[in-house]
Amino acid sequence: MDTGLVTTLIVIGVVVVILVVIGIWLWVSHKSLVALQGRVDAAWSEIAEQLQQRAALIPTIVDTVQGHATHEQSVLTAVTDARAGTLGARDAVAASTAEGHMQKALKGVFKVAEGYPQLQSSQAFLQLQSELVSTEDKIQSARRHYNGGVRELNTKVRQFPTSTFAKRRGVGPAPFFETAEPAAIAEPPRVQF
Repeated sequence: MDTGLVTTLIVIGVVVVILVVIGIWLWVSHKSLVALQGRVDAAWSEIAEQLQQRAALIPTIVDTVQGHATHEQSVLTAVTDARAGTLGARDAVAASTAEGHMQKALKGVFKVAEGYPQLQSSQAFLQLQSELVSTEDKIQSARRHYNGGVRELNTKVRQFPTSTFAKRRGVGPAPFFETAEPAAIAEPPRVQF
């Protein structure tokens, strides 16, 4: 056999192996980006579900507090407006803004409740408060899960060489679910009796 032909076949074989390895790497990278995007989307769905659950509690809380504290209308209006903002938020950026408003409004409601001993001893109010605290804990847990997925996705999207094809594949960085006032969501609203 001719040595030139053998050399050519070896070069062609090496090039084919390199192209196959690159193709496999691109396929695996794309699959991992899509999987990360799916995890972020699923985590966002969990946040949205918990925000909906909390929003469902708000009218009952407002009605309960309003029955005892009728002259505190501005506080009750603030929480109702914050609820509307939360329900209207369709992405992490809008939800982050709405979350800060909601936490402030809820703290205002529970601050008002502290001034009404008959409200504080109401079994219905205590049950609502317990449900709200549980939901707030779930929101914080879902937020941590979502932000962890976003961090991982954003890191992968920005790393070379994945960054060269991520945008063309429709996978880009996702926004974190944060608030302008981290102290507002550091701890769910609680009332100490």
